[in-house]
Amino acid sequence: MLQALREKTSGWIALVIVMLLAIPFAFFGMEQYLFQNSANYAAKVEAPPSWWRSAPDIWPVRKAFWVSREVSPDEFRNEFEAARQQARATEGEAYDARAFEQMDNKLRVLDQLVDRAVLALTAQKAGVAVGNARVAEVVSTMPEFQVEGRFDPQRYQMLLQSRVPAQTPRQHQEEIRERLQMVLLPAGVASTAFVSPGQVDRTMQLLGQQRDVAMAVIPAPAPDTGAIAATDIQAWYDGHRGDYRAPEQVSIEYVEITADTVPEPEPADEATLRSRYELEKSRFVEPEQRLVSHILVRVPEGADAAAREAARAEANELAAKARAEGADFAAIARAESDDEGSKGAGGDLGWLERGIMGESFDNAVHAAAPGVATEPVLTDFGWHVLLVREVREGKEVPFEVARVELAAAQAISDRERAFNDLIGRLVDQIYRNPSSLAPAAREAGLPVLKTGPFVRGGGEGIAANPAVQRAAFSDALVQDGTVSDPIELGSNHSVLIRVTGHEPERERALAEVRDQVVTAIRADRARLAVLAEADAAVAEVTAGKALADVADAKGWQHLALPDMRRGMPMPSAEANKAIFAAPQPVEGGVSAGRVLQDDGSIVVYAVNKVVPGDTAAAANAEERGMIVSQLTRMAGDEDAMSLLRALREGVRVTTVEARL
Repeated sequence: MLQALREKTSGWIALVIVMLLAIPFAFFGMEQYLFQNSANYAAKVEAPPSWWRSAPDIWPVRKAFWVSREVSPDEFRNEFEAARQQARATEGEAYDARAFEQMDNKLRVLDQLVDRAVLALTAQKAGVAVGNARVAEVVSTMPEFQVEGRFDPQRYQMLLQSRVPAQTPRQHQEEIRERLQMVLLPAGVASTAFVSPGQVDRTMQLLGQQRDVAMAVIPAPAPDTGAIAATDIQAWYDGHRGDYRAPEQVSIEYVEITADTVPEPEPADEATLRSRYELEKSRFVEPEQRLVSHILVRVPEGADAAAREAARAEANELAAKARAEGADFAAIARAESDDEGSKGAGGDLGWLERGIMGESFDNAVHAAAPGVATEPVLTDFGWHVLLVREVREGKEVPFEVARVELAAAQAISDRERAFNDLIGRLVDQIYRNPSSLAPAAREAGLPVLKTGPFVRGGGEGIAANPAVQRAAFSDALVQDGTVSDPIELGSNHSVLIRVTGHEPERERALAEVRDQVVTAIRADRARLAVLAEADAAVAEVTAGKALADVADAKGWQHLALPDMRRGMPMPSAEANKAIFAAPQPVEGGVSAGRVLQDDGSIVVYAVNKVVPGDTAAAANAEERGMIVSQLTRMAGDEDAMSLLRALREGVRVTTVEARL
């Protein structure tokens, strides 16, 4: 039998079968082997190229022709940390650090980054372009770059240099351009949204609706004092085991290294400062600046040839008028300019230098003679008539003037170098003694400190730092007991940690949480009892008995509220929401219900009458306009989200959870 099998598997048929089986492994298994393991991304978005939209999703075609965009692990970590800080600030004491670290939450943050990548990739494929003029317009209107409500080039340069890492104007403008390209398509779709008059009328009727309501308040129940059987305690514990788990905890020892650990370096000598001056000479050159005014004749986007020619002719007339003897350029700008931002100031744009307003504008400004209006200059905005009022020549700051600044910068560099040298020596000690902090502590002359146990999101001092928390709860440090790499807490501030104790998340025994279980049972019994009382009252009112009579019989406080409006916090916001969610009462009847409030009390209500909002009154014109604006924006947002959902269906998204 074995011989027969051997003969049947050695012929040409077997060879063909093996080759056919090898093809899918070659195309798909090889992709995983060659590329997935070497990839360094948290997520990757891939899409067919614009010139072959139907390109099949198979590996050779995808690798050769599809376009892609990646979300790096650093991008994800930065976005996740920002989301963490926002959640901590929003939720306050209710913030649950352990719950926030769950994979579902990480995937939610990653999904937002994937959405951005999809939009950016779509804009790239569609050839979406944003002109220099639009970028300059956005930059000039950003509040952080303005002084007294006007764009300030010097402040712009200074703030870009202070960023980490520092940016040049060109780098910053390219970043703005990329963001604009990304949002252009969804913003364009959103701008086409509209609402019908019927939708507006229905919304006004709902928002302006008034209800005549009777209500009674059942006080929060007193604590239950009845006996609790052991079987009830066990049953409650079994049904709520997740509420009685002890969170994961770690204890650590650490060595904290700060700038004070490193001795103050000797002041730099003259030769060092002069060498630094030569290397950084470009920092000590002030560029030429020109005080510029302009008159703009705007050319509408998509204008035909006749409209463009008319705008050019108008600009020529204004240029001739501005060059006439005795002409007041500022007065002409106030009367004729289409630039609403500078028109009121006589066309004043302030002090400008190259790289701010775009190439054609800059070239014209720097070619212009001071005090003489230029010929019209065309940019993406339209035709400009320019006037250079004053020129500040560029100049070089001499070494003697820059010496103090150079010495301060060199001192910072020397301290950072000394700090980094110390960190390097400590890392060497860690490599030699990976399971002990003592050698590194001796090298730095610092004590080994201890803290803990603490939970995720807990701890004090350095234990509360997110980077320390990530390292302390990492599998590598918990399982191996080794010293961490240096964890940077700030400028010239790092820490080395080692996990000395670990308690995994565990289920707490009933004996340990018995008192908590009993308290929970008593609170639940009291809550159910008062809810049953409220439900009985609702049934009586629905059957036709007046709520006031029911409340008087029970000794509850009650009142009537005619003409209650939506959103009135009477007696509470949650009660108002429930009352306006109740169905409209039938003729001669009431719509009754109850709502449990945060303080444990219960509001029983009866809606007697519903009056829709007035849609015809002339006084509501302003309100109607606001509603139209809000509904249009909501419809536009939904349209933009629909576009995004459709775009995501046309791309391939790969996520690597191990890098989150």
